[in-house]
Amino acid sequence: MNFLARAAIIVGLAVALAASLANDASANDLLYALKVGVLAHDVPDLWSGFQVEHNAADINIEAQFAAAWAMPWGAIRPVIGGSINTRGDTSDGYIDARWQGDLPSGVFFGLGLGAAIHDGEIGGVNSDPDKKWLGSRVLFHIPIEIGYHLDQHSDVSVYFEHMSNAYTQKYNEGMDRIGLRYGYRF
Repeated sequence: MNFLARAAIIVGLAVALAASLANDASANDLLYALKVGVLAHDVPDLWSGFQVEHNAADINIEAQFAAAWAMPWGAIRPVIGGSINTRGDTSDGYIDARWQGDLPSGVFFGLGLGAAIHDGEIGGVNSDPDKKWLGSRVLFHIPIEIGYHLDQHSDVSVYFEHMSNAYTQKYNEGMDRIGLRYGYRF
């Protein structure tokens, strides 16, 4: 089974899980939302500035937990997720603290900070020159999201994520992804 087929199965399972949890009252106690989307991989001219890895789609899956720290104009929630590259280039898993603010119009904004672990190159003598040299296996993860709540449960958004080691290592090429996501809120 090729990587794209595995990614499609993972997305299908995430959607099925969201549908089954929607009828489970305990899901409301654990999860705030499940998100799934398609992101462009290693996008040039954003924060990292340049592209090395191939143009490809990344499948992004994320769970936002219900536990929240209320703040003015929103709340901070723990988030866990990952972006799976459909071509076999760098994929990652992440955990963040994410602030989200919701406007009465249905528009929402999200901003987070966390850590990502990836399967890409670190850099150095034996590293593949056709992949980003990220310098460290564990990186900072910075997501930004803007979207619209379609109804009580569904939303759509534009999602951006950046990961890098913030120049704490010799190599720090960084990676940016951007794309569209669908979210289901419990």
